[in-house]
Amino acid sequence: MIRLLIIGHGRMGKLVAQLALEYGCAVAGVVTSAAGARGITEAAGPFDVAIDFTTPDAVAANLTALAERSVNVVIGTTGWQAAEPELRAVAAQHHIGVLAASNFSIGLHIFRAAVAQAASDFAAQDQVGAWIHEAHHSPKKDAPSGTALTLKQAMETAGYGRGIDVSSTRAGSIPGTHTVGFDGLSETVTMTHTVRDRAVFARGALDVARWLVGKHGWFTMDDYLKELR
Repeated sequence: MIRLLIIGHGRMGKLVAQLALEYGCAVAGVVTSAAGARGITEAAGPFDVAIDFTTPDAVAANLTALAERSVNVVIGTTGWQAAEPELRAVAAQHHIGVLAASNFSIGLHIFRAAVAQAASDFAAQDQVGAWIHEAHHSPKKDAPSGTALTLKQAMETAGYGRGIDVSSTRAGSIPGTHTVGFDGLSETVTMTHTVRDRAVFARGALDVARWLVGKHGWFTMDDYLKELR
């Protein structure tokens, strides 16, 4: 049984806790967002892996505290990427495993590959413009979403060099919808991924947590998905 530390006990943290046993994980500790790095340091343990769904400004301190305890971590929080080079150095120094992702939906990452292929195909069509629109629940703090930025990066990496307009909606309880569009002189192509239940993120995070146990290094969802193929 994998000993799991949950960091952040909001909606996502609670979902992870509810589903943990289905994935062979025992919740060995819970640290609230308010307790932060101090709570990680004081948690009894031992832990095999942590899952962090807190806030962008807490990620750096949380990861440092986990690294000092040699605990691998799955990061589901977004909006902290400016600190990534520093945190990669911390992870390497302490030889821990880290997998950070803006989205843990397997379907989303298959969607991302399809979007990248479309962007590559449209790149040579100078008259075709592109956009991304994302919609999430009103409490979500970062806009655009980390997933929207991931999709934009995938399109650019695929060779789409023109501007990509990105817009956001925050309303109600929307779990997450991402639409990518390409518009030409006489036609429009749209591709949409819609989440119906936030549990998809918790389930994905637990799958990744099982995979990360015993690993060292900084990983992405692509590293995880390679082993599923």
